[in-house]
Amino acid sequence: MKSSKHKAPADGERQTMSIGALAERFGLATHVLRHWEAMGLLTPARDAAGRRHYRAADLTRVAVILRAKEAGLSLETIRSLVATGDPAKRRDILSEEAEALRCRIAAAQASLTVIECALGCEHDDFSQCAHFQQAVADRIGTDAAGSPA
Repeated sequence: MKSSKHKAPADGERQTMSIGALAERFGLATHVLRHWEAMGLLTPARDAAGRRHYRAADLTRVAVILRAKEAGLSLETIRSLVATGDPAKRRDILSEEAEALRCRIAAAQASLTVIECALGCEHDDFSQCAHFQQAVADRIGTDAAGSPA
């Protein structure tokens, strides 16, 4: 007998998955899938009782959403990407996201440089290090001596 989580194909219908089975497959809570549906990111089929039935395309869409989130895209951005059929618009959205990601990478790299400098600092208190003091001064727009830049 088939599990209640999977519906056997009938009359050419492809196998479907319940919300619980789909959520479990990706390690998500069911409320996440409901939220994505409310945002228009997912559109599962419904049976006569209103229960959601997810098909292979929905499985792929969830994987795409998760991958996009891992890449740092917001749900709003993902929704914009999937909502447009215009390749130029998608490229514009992705170009903006790529530039934002480059900025985050640069900021993370600068932070890593400060941390690595502090780890290698010979001062007992790294906040007394000239390199650290300069990084702080750069951040507030003064020179290391405290004068406005």
